Amino acid sequence: MKKPELLAPAGSFEKAKIAFLYGADAVYAGTSSLSLRTRAEMQDNNLKDTIEYAHRIGKKVYTAINIYAWDDSYEEIRNQAKMLSQMQVDGIIVADGGVVDVIREEAPNIPVHISTQANTVSYHAANFWHKNGAKRVILGRELNKEQIRSIMENKPEDLEIEMFIHGAICFGYSGRCFLSDFLAGRSANLGDCAQSCRWAYNVYVEENNNPGELMPVEHDDKGTYIFSSKDMCLIREIPEIVQMGVDSLKIEGRLKTEYYLASVVNAYRNAIDDYCKDPEHYDYTKYRRELEKTKTRGLTTFYFND
Repeated sequence: MKKPELLAPAGSFEKAKIAFLYGADAVYAGTSSLSLRTRAEMQDNNLKDTIEYAHRIGKKVYTAINIYAWDDSYEEIRNQAKMLSQMQVDGIIVADGGVVDVIREEAPNIPVHISTQANTVSYHAANFWHKNGAKRVILGRELNKEQIRSIMENKPEDLEIEMFIHGAICFGYSGRCFLSDFLAGRSANLGDCAQSCRWAYNVYVEENNNPGELMPVEHDDKGTYIFSSKDMCLIREIPEIVQMGVDSLKIEGRLKTEYYLASVVNAYRNAIDDYCKDPEHYDYTKYRRELEKTKTRGLTTFYFND
């Protein structure tokens, strides 16, 4: 049985060290200007420290350059690609085809990982990225288990597959949303999401018998959180995911607290290890209870079991 990589978020160097301490095999990070978390406390010097530390203890670091880039961003992208090549980062996470080309030019020795932002939801798309130099594809979160299984069975043998197993779910299509930019002038596709789908809204409907008359949709005194999804949690589904042969299991949350990171990474580390050691007696309930202590919006398996 192949044990998958456990991949954790690292919003800072300190969070990276916590993720490794509690069992992550690898972390993903990115600077505020070129990844999709502009408020993450990670700049060039922090990336350098994180990569050096990880390699000393036998772990890996993947860096995100996964914005949808305007032309005026490419000089910075080229410079960072060269820097990451020198640092020998273990992979660069990319969504934009133009950025893929730049990474392959400036850092040809660094593996390219295709971001979930690219919305890969078929083995045909996975094969396309493989032909264009990708070593790994991070699947869109909208897939169910049968679709994931089909991708695993039909992808190129040397193409790695990564999927999300825990964390916040965006109201957009694998994160590609324009709502924040429309309402707050902050583009989610450039890493500055205002999380408009988490806001409280007052919703009104028009009465059928009284055109023009609006009636409020009641929820509570704080409004109606109609866009705010529960958090993904696939702790129960670990056996199916491991059996599929997925290469890397990813936790969302570069902006979450150190406590959250430690708790979630620890739960999944123990769950994966316990299942691989003794599949017949895997009991997800104890790990689920630990994860429920960290939840903020409830937990869901999202599309996985659809």
